Amino acid sequence: MTEPLTEPLTEPRAGTGAVVGPDGLRRCAWGDSADDYRVYHDTEWGRPVHGDDALFERVCLEAFQSGLSWITILRRREGFRAGFAGFEIARVAEFGPADVERLLADTGIIRNRAKIEAAIANARAARELDGGLDALIWRFAGDPDRPAPRTMGEVPAITPESTALAKALKKEGFRFVGPTTAYALMQACGLVDDHLADCHVRAALTR
Repeated sequence: MTEPLTEPLTEPRAGTGAVVGPDGLRRCAWGDSADDYRVYHDTEWGRPVHGDDALFERVCLEAFQSGLSWITILRRREGFRAGFAGFEIARVAEFGPADVERLLADTGIIRNRAKIEAAIANARAARELDGGLDALIWRFAGDPDRPAPRTMGEVPAITPESTALAKALKKEGFRFVGPTTAYALMQACGLVDDHLADCHVRAALTR
């Protein structure tokens, strides 16, 4: 993501701690602000993601989110998957000018030429990686013993690890992968656990 604090960073203020939802479960405040967020927060965000194609999807979605709310991306996720061949690196790497025009006409995604072209360029960069995208990204996993944040204000926007990850990705030819976007990727894919200390998901992940 391009915004600081937690991944979607919606309405809750920086000092907001976990909140109790209508189901009685305590969540990071953003995770209880809409049904789409609640499902994503409880089932995906912060859980380890592995596999080159799976991580490529997250890299692309984080880039498309830049300047937008995360819920906009969540609600178009299936459209993105359809438009980008399930985010299979080998297939997206073969996209050409006709695919760019096709995607620019696709109302199921965010129609931004620079981001579409970046996704294709990133697929080509990922295809050429020695060892694969999974190995590159997971080299920058955060310290698992870092104290759990108690409020959203304690969650960083960037870290030394995210800065290093962004630099490594850019060196390999990736686009739209600044340090803040890289940190959001790390949060989303479980390289760090930024669920708040009293969030029920954090408790489940640390059992």
